[in-house]
Amino acid sequence: MATIELPPWPYPRRVAHRGAGKLAPENTLAALRIGYAHGYRMAEFDVKLSADGVAFLLHDDTLDRTTNARGRADGYSWRELSRLDAGTWHSAPYAGETLPTLAAVASFARAHKFAVNVEIKPMPGRERETGAAVALDAKSLWSGVATPPLLSSFSEVALEAARDAAPELPRAYLLDELPGDWRERALGLECVALDFRHTLLTGALVRDVRAAGFRVLAWTVNDPRRVDALDEFGVDSVITDAIDIVSPDVADDETA
Repeated sequence: MATIELPPWPYPRRVAHRGAGKLAPENTLAALRIGYAHGYRMAEFDVKLSADGVAFLLHDDTLDRTTNARGRADGYSWRELSRLDAGTWHSAPYAGETLPTLAAVASFARAHKFAVNVEIKPMPGRERETGAAVALDAKSLWSGVATPPLLSSFSEVALEAARDAAPELPRAYLLDELPGDWRERALGLECVALDFRHTLLTGALVRDVRAAGFRVLAWTVNDPRRVDALDEFGVDSVITDAIDIVSPDVADDETA
């Protein structure tokens, strides 16, 4: 069988989940700073749209868990969202930390040469709109950088819209289960990588995915022994909360 040449992989082998894992309020600039201070040079974070179409960082569909507000995340304008406290829920030192826009994150990332995995996290019913808007924003905000943002999503509709809006940006298909037609889905979305719940991964599956021409990411891996095992399997990047115990410093030798 002919060997498929893998696409270039300019990203670090270790990625900080939601900025800094559990060490700072997730999806904030404070988290990105903490992740960077721990030696990480790439972060994953979640992006959705406000009521008036501004791309900002938040994981949940509601504001309840990580801010001092309640209700749907897209039930507020950006002006309203920008005034919320997104830090007190985590700990007192972060009281008053605000929700960042994707534009603010891009400024930080560009200034620090910090790579990013932008997970497109659309509100229900806004998958296509969010995928296109986030991709267009990312294309503009990271224009000219050496390492482009990696766009990922569980939503195939959002990834299709991102592909159509900014086909030059690399995409990863997020999976929390293993469909039998994963190859066909990833090829149809023109993804460069598949991003698996780490418990799905075996050495054989990683070999199959790479043999099909895709890079492999794993989420969210907090046991250093499991990280080592995934490295042995040939996983390209591991996303972790445990940035204080999983070293960001690994050899980036090609494993193809």
